[in-house]
Amino acid sequence: MYASPLSRRAVLAGAAATAAVAGVPLPGGRAEAAESEAAPAAYRWRNVVIGGTGFITGVLFHPSVRGLAYARTDIGGAYRWDDRTDRWVPLLDHIGWDDWNLLGVEAMAIDPAHPDRLYLALGTYAQPWAGNGAVLRSEDRGATWRRTDLTVKLGANEDGRGTGERLLVDPRDSDTLWLGTRHDGLLKSSDRGATWTPVSGFPAVPSATGQGVTLLVAAGRAVYAGWGDGDGASANLFRTSDGATWEAVPGQPSGTAARVPIRAAYDRHARELYVTYADAPGPNGQSDGSVHKLRTSSGTWTEVTPVRPGGTTGGGGSADTFGYGGVAVDARRPGTVVVSTNNRWAAVDTLYRSTDGGRTWRSLKESAVLDVSETPYLRWGEDEPKFGWWIQALALDPYHSRHIVYGTGATLYGTRDLRHWAPQIRGLEETSVRQLISPPAGKAHLISGCGDIGVLYHDRLTASPPRGMATDPVFGTATGLAQAARRPAYVVRTGWGDHGNGAYSHDGGRTWAPFAAQPGIAKDAPGPIATGADGSVLLWSFVHWDGTRHPAHRSADNGATWSEVPTFPKGATPVADPADPALFYAYDTDTGTLFASADGGRTFAARASGLPSGDSQFKLVAAPGRSGDLWLSAKGDGLYRSTDGGGTFTRVESCRASHTLGFGKAADGADYPAIYQVGSTEAITAVYRSDDEARTWVRVNDDDHQWGWTGEAITGDPRVYGRVYLATNGRGIQYGEPVR
Repeated sequence: MYASPLSRRAVLAGAAATAAVAGVPLPGGRAEAAESEAAPAAYRWRNVVIGGTGFITGVLFHPSVRGLAYARTDIGGAYRWDDRTDRWVPLLDHIGWDDWNLLGVEAMAIDPAHPDRLYLALGTYAQPWAGNGAVLRSEDRGATWRRTDLTVKLGANEDGRGTGERLLVDPRDSDTLWLGTRHDGLLKSSDRGATWTPVSGFPAVPSATGQGVTLLVAAGRAVYAGWGDGDGASANLFRTSDGATWEAVPGQPSGTAARVPIRAAYDRHARELYVTYADAPGPNGQSDGSVHKLRTSSGTWTEVTPVRPGGTTGGGGSADTFGYGGVAVDARRPGTVVVSTNNRWAAVDTLYRSTDGGRTWRSLKESAVLDVSETPYLRWGEDEPKFGWWIQALALDPYHSRHIVYGTGATLYGTRDLRHWAPQIRGLEETSVRQLISPPAGKAHLISGCGDIGVLYHDRLTASPPRGMATDPVFGTATGLAQAARRPAYVVRTGWGDHGNGAYSHDGGRTWAPFAAQPGIAKDAPGPIATGADGSVLLWSFVHWDGTRHPAHRSADNGATWSEVPTFPKGATPVADPADPALFYAYDTDTGTLFASADGGRTFAARASGLPSGDSQFKLVAAPGRSGDLWLSAKGDGLYRSTDGGGTFTRVESCRASHTLGFGKAADGADYPAIYQVGSTEAITAVYRSDDEARTWVRVNDDDHQWGWTGEAITGDPRVYGRVYLATNGRGIQYGEPVR
């Protein structure tokens, strides 16, 4: 309930990925060197620690190297486990702005015979507005890459993203790879992923809207492929024994509970292939499912479903509907297998473990002791954490029979004794971040508004916030976050919540209370909010998730009562003047017009017009401590500035493009705040700092630290010169500091 693909992911329509040619390996994970404008300033970049927060869609332990594992996410790249430091190492931070669509990892593949080889199939969306997918291949466990661009699209953040690996090294030949696609059938490579061709003899017919291949798995010398476009009656599991001819697997299960093969795992000792099924690809929408095993030596199928979905549960008699998701076998103990339920909201998802080949099962949830002290947000504002939801990624360490990990919509839980579970998430940060505030005073240097996990108060940058998510009320996704410039203890937030959609804080964001009332439209269309410089006035704008805009509302009594502001441009983001409590601003992106209010937000009138227009991605910000000093990031149309409260704007000639902008502590001897932006001065979209009011810029990130699309929010620290906080769409909050 905290992580639907629409609520937690900004669908970046219009930002089409630019394809690149295959590149030679370079240090630091780069596939090719970006065009360089000037040597970047020496900065150290790290994640602000939250811990996970995104959908972990796959985990692979390497079968021949102890302690080597990989994880994939739907929008936040891939990771390698460093067993020496107990941390995940990000492998795709070099992905740049133009290639943002490649931060979603559709599938991973490892080569059992060559432990240093790793393959990734990348592509976040298969929609017409998204770029094609790509395959990255590495000979050094992801330290460097070679890249091949595909002519098809992949969908790492679409339905079915938690199904099995769609990429596989052929068990007979390490030079041969298979890649299952959603809409273009099965592809094959005979040169270790450098080139790809369609498999003409694959029996299933691709659909423009279906799931296509859902899994590829080796069982002995055979390769099996799951197919997600069936109707429950037709074949959905195919195999090849020679790499040339494919056939439907005889005797395979049918019916609604076996409509979509989700994942598969092969017990090589018992020569049995376990397959989990559901009536939909998931992670949402599953209500039925089953587990079956195939004895490959005889072709005999046996149903081994732990619990059949159906019936009711709980005091309210809720329907106990769900599908089956992950499956893993014990490489050391024949007949030991673990499976997961998925989308089981009434009784809560669990893992079932069997030590006798599926004849009997034990649920691990009931005896589980969950320790989320390292990532307290996992309590979701309640007393105790849940065992999990969206459990499709599941892996069992081939060197430790009781070391199990499973992914959820927010974390990766692990155990080494089947009883005590804790997040195994250090280094893995997948938050989609929407708003950032760096307060000028107080304990916290950062407050963030995020997808799925609402608002966080960061006591320390190196530890997950000890208070977890902001409560009273709990939000799923934050839509607005604002601080009174002259009264920084007062902070307000808005977002999608079940018990109110707006709240305020009188202690700088540490604790919260809900607004006493909210406009009726707030329930269905919470949007951005602003508070005047002294906190006496609130302006709340309303935008439905489908883009419908509604009139803004104003409150002068801390949210106890609200009145409509008819002259405010519908759907615009309100901006408060940081010095004058009576002044507010709004940018109408439809008409390219700046609106302003001089009466505390009661009425708005047009000022400058003829400015860039088009969509809602333009960002208007006010320089701290100055009245009427406004900056407009207008994407590819550049950067504009007004020093007269929006009466006139002048284009900043030093910028070719500007996507988001913020301010931080001024450099020594400077009388204007440092300016930070995501934009470009010539060719490269990057992170820049200016210490001279945007006359000149210095790049502060580098080719190894790009994080895909970073156009949502950026701010400097008003107390620490040079420190900058950057919101990403899937790699959490990055913060950079000059190397001294």
